[in-house]
Amino acid sequence: MPLDAKIPHQDITYKIIGAAMRVHSRLGPGLDEHHYQRDLTAEMIGDGMAVSEEHALEIYDGDRWLGRLYLDQLVEDCVVVEIKAFAHMLTNEEVAQVICYLAATGLKVGLLLNFGRKRLEYKRILPPRQLDGWQERIRRFLWQPKESKAHR
Repeated sequence: MPLDAKIPHQDITYKIIGAAMRVHSRLGPGLDEHHYQRDLTAEMIGDGMAVSEEHALEIYDGDRWLGRLYLDQLVEDCVVVEIKAFAHMLTNEEVAQVICYLAATGLKVGLLLNFGRKRLEYKRILPPRQLDGWQERIRRFLWQPKESKAHR
């Protein structure tokens, strides 16, 4: 299948999806997210990809610190990977989470993977043209010290 030049990093996302399929084939559904994350990281490293697990980023709105974001995986410094282990199908809420991550990082592509179903569910997500208001929507995904949360 030829790669679509309009989709950024399609070669990398293709390799990640393949690695995720192998992990799902081995482990099947029913485990917690961290088991899939750990195994997928090992699988991608075995495929020669650079992977940062629980990749921490400080998120700002101009000069104002919003909090710390932890990406499940950042692959090759260009693809955000968000892992789920839900028995239900992925919803717009999970897609919106990845879009917020793309807005916060400025990256051009994310993968949303759900290992919790009989078959691996995956979505390649590109940021929309309009990303207005992401700073408010991302707050629930950010870590802040308890004293910072009181001053919002």
